[in-house]
Amino acid sequence: MFSLPKISVPSFLRVGGGSYPKVELASVEIHDIETAAEKRPRTLKHLIKANHANYAIIYHDLHYHNHIPHHLGSAYILGGTAEHLNKIYEKETEEQEPWKDSPGEISRDDWRDFLGKREYQRAFIDFFEDQLVLTRYNLHELLDEYLFGGKEPLINCLVTGLNHPLIHLGYAYELQSKTVAVEALALGACFYSPIHKYIDDPKYTKPSLHRRADGQRTHLLDLLDKVREEKRFDGVHHVLEEREEAFLEYWNAWDIVSPTEQFEEAQSVAAALLMDTPPEDGKYDFLFVHVLTSSHAIRILLPLVPAKFHVNLLRQWWLITLAVYIGQTRPKVGQHNSVQGYDVKGRDWKYVVHKALDGPHATDPHYVKSLRSLKACAETWGDENKYYLKAAIKFADEFVDWGVIGTEEDAMGLYPVKQ
Repeated sequence: MFSLPKISVPSFLRVGGGSYPKVELASVEIHDIETAAEKRPRTLKHLIKANHANYAIIYHDLHYHNHIPHHLGSAYILGGTAEHLNKIYEKETEEQEPWKDSPGEISRDDWRDFLGKREYQRAFIDFFEDQLVLTRYNLHELLDEYLFGGKEPLINCLVTGLNHPLIHLGYAYELQSKTVAVEALALGACFYSPIHKYIDDPKYTKPSLHRRADGQRTHLLDLLDKVREEKRFDGVHHVLEEREEAFLEYWNAWDIVSPTEQFEEAQSVAAALLMDTPPEDGKYDFLFVHVLTSSHAIRILLPLVPAKFHVNLLRQWWLITLAVYIGQTRPKVGQHNSVQGYDVKGRDWKYVVHKALDGPHATDPHYVKSLRSLKACAETWGDENKYYLKAAIKFADEFVDWGVIGTEEDAMGLYPVKQ
């Protein structure tokens, strides 16, 4: 089991005698598949390594992402058998592409010069694996330097590529997998984009007219409702290029002063974005599902990464959520009537797990991850009104396929043209 960076880098926890604001959460259960002797974790470890050895992390003209670790990890944590994991792997590898050589190699001296260059994905994998060897396979040292280190740390730009580097990193921590961690670093490097400046450069963080005048924290649903009525976003396809000033007004309006409560709110909004916007034909929005599953990745990471980065992770999530919301026709959200009134017919989470592992969509990685994310929300925050349970059962019952209700245009690398 690798050590957690939070423990080994106390300088991340305090600067100038003051504590960083942080989300106070207990860790999810950590599954150490690297050292477990039982068949199920061994199977997961071997399949993840087989995928890593044979298939690229980015494919189809460098737009699609290899989801195999996410899918296998979700199914494993939900209780999938070794045979089921093998079935997932066989299905997923039907469309994967083998590795291709990069144009050149990457070194310790110039690795940042190649950030954002997806064609160097193999070179980034080789580079981070070489660095891991130099640390004698001490993963926390590797992450300290290449994820958390430097003036513009890689962790401050993990939401590009539709959150996939962030999601990948969550599984690396949860499964204690060095293999997945190396892939997460490579994905973060390949999809690195100019949006890191909004987190790294303090000049983009400024007071907003959309914050509440009484000094109380502004709620996300209220902000989304204002964005829905905002005429400056009408007809916009590349919001950060075309309407940056207006975008930053709303991004800065979510002032994170109570991180734990506001993260709980963020997860409820993530669920609402998915559940309140399904088209009538059962095609749920493919971009909004990543808002939910990325919030789940943050839930995994927050108890395990240095407190210094907690607020930045939440602000990254809000940045891409806001960008996707504007691109997806700004639907009205937060109207839970369709979920709250859903008849679960006496079913519980066992039914949800059954649908995820044995239902007709069990080989769809985003379907499985969605159900698991909703279940984790209920476990994290409690589910007194059964909203998350009702949402999961409704989603499991009604899901047919994925669709996109708005634009699939690329917004400064926030998400791929197609997936």
